[in-house]
Amino acid sequence: MSSSPKGQTQPTTLCTTMPTPSRSRSSRPLPPILLLILAAAAAPAIAQPDVQQPITRPGCPDKCGSISIPFPFGLMPGCFRDGFEITCDHSFDPPRAFLAEPDTNRITVTEHDESPLSDDSLLPYTNANTSSRPIELVDVSVVNSQARVYAPITSGCSTNSSSYKVQDTAMSLGRLGLTEAAPPFAVSEALNVVVGVGWKVGVTAGSSYTSSTIACTSELAGGRLDDARNGSCAGRGCCEGALRQDQEYSYGPVTGVSPALSLQDSNALWKTSPCSYAMVVEKSGGYNFSTADLYGDRTLPGRFPRGVPVVLDFAIVGDAACPAKGQRPPPDYACVSNNSYCVNGTVGTAGYALSYVCKCAEHYEGNPYIVNGCQDIDECKFPNLYYCSSNGICKNRLGGYDCPCKPGMRGDGKLGQCVEKFPLVAKVIVGTTGCIFVIVVIIFLVLLHKEKRKTREFYEKNGGPTLEKAKIIKLFKKEELVPILKKRNLIGKGGFGKVYKGNIGNELVAVKKPIKGNLLEKEQFANEVIIQSQVIHRNIVRLIGCCLEVNTPLLVYEFLSNGSLDDILHSDRKKPLNLDIRLSIAAESADGLAYMHSKTNTKILHGDVKPANILLDDKFVAKISDFGISRLIAREQQHTRYVIGDKSYMDPVYLQSGLLTEKSDVYSFGVVLLELISRKKATHSDSNSLVNGFLEAHTRGERATELFDNEIAVAEDLELLQNLAGMAVECLNLNVDQRPDMTVIAHRLFKMNQSRHS
Repeated sequence: MSSSPKGQTQPTTLCTTMPTPSRSRSSRPLPPILLLILAAAAAPAIAQPDVQQPITRPGCPDKCGSISIPFPFGLMPGCFRDGFEITCDHSFDPPRAFLAEPDTNRITVTEHDESPLSDDSLLPYTNANTSSRPIELVDVSVVNSQARVYAPITSGCSTNSSSYKVQDTAMSLGRLGLTEAAPPFAVSEALNVVVGVGWKVGVTAGSSYTSSTIACTSELAGGRLDDARNGSCAGRGCCEGALRQDQEYSYGPVTGVSPALSLQDSNALWKTSPCSYAMVVEKSGGYNFSTADLYGDRTLPGRFPRGVPVVLDFAIVGDAACPAKGQRPPPDYACVSNNSYCVNGTVGTAGYALSYVCKCAEHYEGNPYIVNGCQDIDECKFPNLYYCSSNGICKNRLGGYDCPCKPGMRGDGKLGQCVEKFPLVAKVIVGTTGCIFVIVVIIFLVLLHKEKRKTREFYEKNGGPTLEKAKIIKLFKKEELVPILKKRNLIGKGGFGKVYKGNIGNELVAVKKPIKGNLLEKEQFANEVIIQSQVIHRNIVRLIGCCLEVNTPLLVYEFLSNGSLDDILHSDRKKPLNLDIRLSIAAESADGLAYMHSKTNTKILHGDVKPANILLDDKFVAKISDFGISRLIAREQQHTRYVIGDKSYMDPVYLQSGLLTEKSDVYSFGVVLLELISRKKATHSDSNSLVNGFLEAHTRGERATELFDNEIAVAEDLELLQNLAGMAVECLNLNVDQRPDMTVIAHRLFKMNQSRHS
């Protein structure tokens, strides 16, 4: 200990227990249990970290685990003032700090049973078991003169319809020596609250039996848990009241809280949720009510095994307060740093103790309790706190800062009064700047003209004049589509290019950006776009328009919200699909392909039929997409090597001969049909085991039952599935002439689908 007078220690009890009258049996609740707790809660104790070094006396440790221990606190003799000793317990990992002198600075826990005797009786204690532990330190702020600690929670839990098990807790802070001395800690009334938690609990606060007052009440009418809300302490399961210390004993202020527990036999919830709690806790963030705290035995203490955080104000307590101006400080004066000053404190009890705290002077920070602890700060590093005009130059100096105006200006930057002197040189600079500005504007206009000319060249190169005359498709400006071509809007990519999702006005669209060189040029491209725009069918993705003002034209299609069939069957987005939906998808896809093959003015071959190119709307209606990547088959031109396709679905005859026909699309559709009924993905790398599996089963004359998707392979549907598998095998025939036409396939699937709903 330091030089404070020594004598018999008389602890100041900051947390104890008191009885209160029992309630009448006419209202059927049991008598209340009054458990007095003192705790202190505070707003964030560390408003601004102590950054200056050192924070304690030379040669003294300043850490316990992760906790900083600034003087007047300390861990070793000679490293702390009386009452501020800290014990560092290294049996924990990391080590934990505790207030020393556990005989006086302690938390006492008494567990006992209580039972009512009569209407007017108090609750007798039975089976009492008392233990104590030291008070654990959370953190210390010399700047705010506060120390946060963990404080206990009082609980009362019903064990049956007529008795309670009580955990009565108390926190005491010991004296400094003589009986007239007070402890260096006190409760910060403004920064903590009284909290009660329970189905029916009234929390009382006061320093004596006669002066106890209701701090807050909580009640759930009829035990309705729905009335309680997480995070709300408005009296439904949790209540909150202000902490008061206006009552005094001869040895100091005492504040108490207690949960008044009530158990009604008609309320069955009390039998499974029997606990009520009372505590004083840090106002900001110390406790957040959870409805789970209303259940079970001691669930709330389980959330806070070390206690709830509270904040103690600390001060230097003794026979003297701050010395008057010009008065000589007392011998044991604590404010030893230069550039520090003294402020009278609120810790201590009127009539026998005075207190004060030390602060660093303005423009200094650090620890005022150690020599040279308050160090000059560089105000220029904190422009939000120390103003310097943007036309000034911040310069740090001892005990303050200056803000002279920049060269060519006069005034005071601290007051924001820097004005230009505007000499001839400045005028020349302004004139030169003006000339440069004019030149920049001219350059900008030239570049803008070049950009417009380049845009026009792209427009003409991509067949704009031809499409203008056609007047059947919307031509978008570059400014409408380019903002959509961002990485976050990318929804797909393949051999043809990339696809982006975006809004044009109020319409959600898909914008396709082809790989440069994939598209035909000028009139050829324009003619193909015209033909595609004329393909209007409910099972074909609609081409809305295009943008020709870029090097590679952009195509705008309608957007389908459910993505592709490949996504639904195989990706992370896959969804359950019953047989009716799968059959509808197959029939609608076939109808779209049949329309392209035989019902347009000019036959259109797709060339890349696969699940990824069958899109689904919000009602799972199938639509064929990407048929524009195939080349239009006109007149006698039927041989092409330019179709971009997936080998897993591509016709082997086409791969060998290079002859693309409508039967090539039929083959690809057969593979898609197998994926629909098996939910297995066709892969070219393993010699297409999916296709081979069905073909081998057909060759052996066996049913392919084991190959069907378990989700749809129910007994009553096996015949239909086998018919679909047989249709797919017909499409996969290596003899092109024996493959059915898409119109035949579409008709057969339509009949199957119709029979399912008849």
